[in-house]
Amino acid sequence: MNQNLPSRIKFAVLAAITLALAFAVTLPVDAAPKQKKSAKLEKKMRHTSPNDLVDVIISPTNGWTAALTRDLNLKGSIKKRDFVNFPFQVFRVKQKDLNSLANHPDVDFITLDDTVKGLGHLTTTTGAQNIRGLLGNSTQLDGRGVGIAVVDSGMDTDHVNLKNQNGGSRIVFARDFTGENRTDDPYGHGTHVASIAAGNNLHARGEYEGVASGAHLINLRVLNGLGSGSTSGILAALDWIYSNRLNTSYNIRVVNLSLGGNAVDSYVNDPVCRAVRKLVDAGIVVLAAAGNEGKDADGNKIYGQIHSPGNEPSAITVGAINTYGTDVRTDDVVTSYSSRGPTRSFYTDESGVRHFDNLIKPDLVAPGNKVISAQAYQNYLVVADPSLSANNSGSNARKQMYLSGSSMSTPAVAGAAAIMLQANPTLTPNLIKTLLMYTAQTINGANTFEQGAGALNIDGAVRLAKLVRQDITSQTLTGSALLTAAAPAPSSLINGQTIAWGQGVITHYAFATGTNLITQYQGIYRLGVLIGDGVLIGDGVLIGDGVLIGDGVLIGDHILTGNGVLIGDGLPFLSCGVLIGDGVLLSDGVLIGDGVLIGDGVLIGDGVLIGDSVRASGIAAQARNAISGDQTSAMAPIWDSSPDDSPTGLSSVAVGSSQINISWSENVTNEDGFSIESCLGSTCTDFIEIDRVPANAVTYSINGLTPNVTYRFRVRAYNDGGYSFYTNAAAVTAN
Repeated sequence: MNQNLPSRIKFAVLAAITLALAFAVTLPVDAAPKQKKSAKLEKKMRHTSPNDLVDVIISPTNGWTAALTRDLNLKGSIKKRDFVNFPFQVFRVKQKDLNSLANHPDVDFITLDDTVKGLGHLTTTTGAQNIRGLLGNSTQLDGRGVGIAVVDSGMDTDHVNLKNQNGGSRIVFARDFTGENRTDDPYGHGTHVASIAAGNNLHARGEYEGVASGAHLINLRVLNGLGSGSTSGILAALDWIYSNRLNTSYNIRVVNLSLGGNAVDSYVNDPVCRAVRKLVDAGIVVLAAAGNEGKDADGNKIYGQIHSPGNEPSAITVGAINTYGTDVRTDDVVTSYSSRGPTRSFYTDESGVRHFDNLIKPDLVAPGNKVISAQAYQNYLVVADPSLSANNSGSNARKQMYLSGSSMSTPAVAGAAAIMLQANPTLTPNLIKTLLMYTAQTINGANTFEQGAGALNIDGAVRLAKLVRQDITSQTLTGSALLTAAAPAPSSLINGQTIAWGQGVITHYAFATGTNLITQYQGIYRLGVLIGDGVLIGDGVLIGDGVLIGDGVLIGDHILTGNGVLIGDGLPFLSCGVLIGDGVLLSDGVLIGDGVLIGDGVLIGDGVLIGDSVRASGIAAQARNAISGDQTSAMAPIWDSSPDDSPTGLSSVAVGSSQINISWSENVTNEDGFSIESCLGSTCTDFIEIDRVPANAVTYSINGLTPNVTYRFRVRAYNDGGYSFYTNAAAVTAN
């Protein structure tokens, strides 16, 4: 192992590292027998009395058995919930019975049914606008046809951002998992998140357009009116998604999780991580927020606070950057609060030794500071802090608000995934993850624990996605051609700037580079494996295994501080070998470069004792404060002066064999005029604008048409602030 690290890396024990590992990286639970109760549950038991009832999630050893049910019934335990697709069951058990329950041979693991909560100009700065017309026809690359399931606090169905261009809702399904029996958004988080992923561009000059503005939404409400929920509620939502994954009316290809809890249990045992893995293995892309605990109450940088399920290796974990409200990307930085890796979830063996996952996370970063997006009507967040409102409209259905956090970054990447799937529906989750990381822009001065592979670049990711072969199967050999044409130059032109791709991919403990990652098929792209599965560890050296990762792909040996160009060109920050050990070397809270790694029982900053299973009040406060964001320049509110109503009642009539007259009712008071659109056929949808007429017009005549051909029309009002919804479509045959 390379011991010549910069002197600023104060890692006193590094010289003592000796790695004698000569096996492929496997699940950490293989290393030693584990304790069956999670650290969170152990802590809960210490603070409760023997007869107190505790809600727990029980994972069976090999499927649920009658003997286990009988034992629970004899203890007087109350069943709260089970799942169709996951083996877990949720029970309310007396504290005094938990130890004996853990000793039951049919129990694999017990964890707390914990509380979870939301973490809290995009299309230009991310490059989404660049690729709207990439298909070369009238169909926009905007995620249309792809379903994004937003697991959050609900959605405001009346908000204009979540409507389609005809004024109908783009929310195709909604269900509550909180017990409050409502699917609207009294908290205000889910509407904002959904609009970042898929809000339309109809008003305020399109300033608040979501990334995948044509995608449809599935609203799964797991956070209550105060923004909190339960682990079992999230599991129930993910269970529903798995059951409905083949429903073509929903076409759920992307799941957004802008929420989370402390990542204490190893991803091998964490029920939500296991559920996420099952979805990803089924071909669904799952996005998870990294968290907002990147600093303590005094502003000191902290490592190792990635949230669950962001600690799950199959998920795409997203951190937050601050764009300062500008479309240029050269001023972008990682926010102060975005959670940093490595993951510190762990399992405890029978000897009481903790074994940490120590995965590199996040996978990439995206805009997340003071993002303006849809404001749900009279939501808790704005009522509690009116300064969050952007005050951009007099209409409740058009109001926008500021929110900050990795919760806002995550749906931007979810929208990107939806566009990639529209461009190429055959992409697997691992291939989407690879293309997003490979095309990301490294941020100068940020290390891999902070930025992952770099900042989201939708332009590059979608261009590559469109080139990927659509005939790849599970039998495709590693090393086969991946693209249908030559790979493009590894850069994107975004807002007049040439953005270099980082050209690397984060694995479990390192990064991989090489053009063969995008020109040749790699076995790690298939379903049922992890990107990190293709890396072998031998004598302390990370190498490709030649099976899941082919020749021509290089594995780095250091965590790097980026230089803004290639992912492999940065300065060494920490040896990757430190992450591979059994967790002892990274459990003591020593300094790693410019911050403190949170370890069990470590005093940091102001003397607050912080452990991997304990959240200090100062950090919790910082997570809440991330809602307001880093106090810098940000997106400027744009007053919504778009049309205040929409034309209605469109009718059409043929006048002879070559002329059609159309008319409509004019309900708008502030239009500059009306846009007339047409397409060929009685059910066509590929409308194009054929003309514009001035304000107050209510009729239009079209001449020179082809006899016996059916034309379809629609009309909408416009002004310099945006567009109204369309009228109904009217079809008529020229005869």
